[in-house]
Amino acid sequence: MGEKEGKGKAGVKELSPIDVYKLLPKTNCKECGEENCMAFATKVVNREVAIEKCPPLLTKEHEKAYKQLKEMLKPAIKEIVVGVGDKAVKIGGKLVMYRHEFAYFNPTAIAIDVTDEMSDEEILSRIKRTEQFNFEYIGQTLKLDMIAIRSTSNDPEKFKATVKKVVENTGLPLILCSLNPNVLEAGLMATPKARPLLYAATKDNWKDMAELALMYNCPLTVFAPNNLKLLRSLAKTLLEYGVEDIVLDPGTFPDDGLADTLNNFTMIRRVACKRGDELFGFPLMGVPMVAWMKRGEAPEEIAKWREAYLTGLLVVRFADVVVMHSVDGWSLLPPVVLRQNIYTDPRKPVAVEPGLKVFGAPDENSPVMFTTNFALTYYTVASDIENAKVNTYLLVVDTEGIAVDSAVAGRKLTAEKVADAIKASGVENKVKHRKLIIPGKAARLSGEIEELSGWQVLVGPRDSSDIPKFLQEKWQTQT
Repeated sequence: MGEKEGKGKAGVKELSPIDVYKLLPKTNCKECGEENCMAFATKVVNREVAIEKCPPLLTKEHEKAYKQLKEMLKPAIKEIVVGVGDKAVKIGGKLVMYRHEFAYFNPTAIAIDVTDEMSDEEILSRIKRTEQFNFEYIGQTLKLDMIAIRSTSNDPEKFKATVKKVVENTGLPLILCSLNPNVLEAGLMATPKARPLLYAATKDNWKDMAELALMYNCPLTVFAPNNLKLLRSLAKTLLEYGVEDIVLDPGTFPDDGLADTLNNFTMIRRVACKRGDELFGFPLMGVPMVAWMKRGEAPEEIAKWREAYLTGLLVVRFADVVVMHSVDGWSLLPPVVLRQNIYTDPRKPVAVEPGLKVFGAPDENSPVMFTTNFALTYYTVASDIENAKVNTYLLVVDTEGIAVDSAVAGRKLTAEKVADAIKASGVENKVKHRKLIIPGKAARLSGEIEELSGWQVLVGPRDSSDIPKFLQEKWQTQT
């Protein structure tokens, strides 16, 4: 793919607050909530606020500047909404190719499939397991996002009945899957205003699929397995036909085709983000459930394992939506945890609110410990305390979301901060002793903390899993 194939567009790293500021009304009216237009421009560049928050910009007088800003801020990968209402899912919307360049938005949507040849009991069971899947991870609840309804019968009436059954039992967004336009139209008739993602347009059926997408106002997936030239050509044809919301599926191939899969996804995203090729600037779909179709006589556990690692690879390699088959927790958990890690903002450490946390039913003789407000540290410590059923006070010190050892080294965790946190928390009114257990990795602060706070410091374990043992051996002898 040569440079001339793509229409160049400035990337997010090339955009500065000055570029935005030049097009703002420059009234410093504070209607946006910021002190001045430059502060607002800075937040706009960092994607912390939308330009629509500037009321003067939305007037007729500044219409041209508004359009220029919208074009300037347009993401390399178009954002597409699937579904309606509170459960609608946004896919795409990426500004950069790699997470470390800025941040990723709109986590990869994970859909679980049902087919029109499954029994009603199996369909309802899979919907229920999809909706009920949740996992608490560093303070956030990880869930699944969509239901993909596949027509394996190629029977329009069967598909329509299945879509109706699914819609009656879930509000999750849908992917309607068939290469037969008549089948898809039957499904759409069962849910005409749900805005499902249609799958898929090919070189053979693209016109009929485009008509359906336009008629029902639905996003449309383009499928051209292992043929990027055809994929791009189909995207161009659909755009010219009037379909604006497009998803690209270059094919998912397990085993020997895995290298082709990852290369295709990477090349599409690179051309879109680095060369500004708008014909490839659409969300990408992966279908890791192909691991089931290629399993042969292998046991189900092997298919589930292969599907799980294939999903993980696709999440890392730019997939914006994936379709899975397994509903077992052990195979779903690795991809959803990986997704959560990939889609955290690298500019902002994941943090919890500082302050005094209470575990169990502590009294005036209960131990007092402290940790930092880095989310992973806090939830690890909290989990170990809860599992040990320890009645204690835990003081969470604001270190700007940095772990203990790094916060000590970078002066984000100091004796002054700990002493101030003790005073602000009111813990002095809750216990009659003046003993503070500090993390082992903050041992070098012990003398300063004692001097500034007036509390006796006990240096605790370096690993929070050793807290129960430490309390049994050290705390009881101190009280």
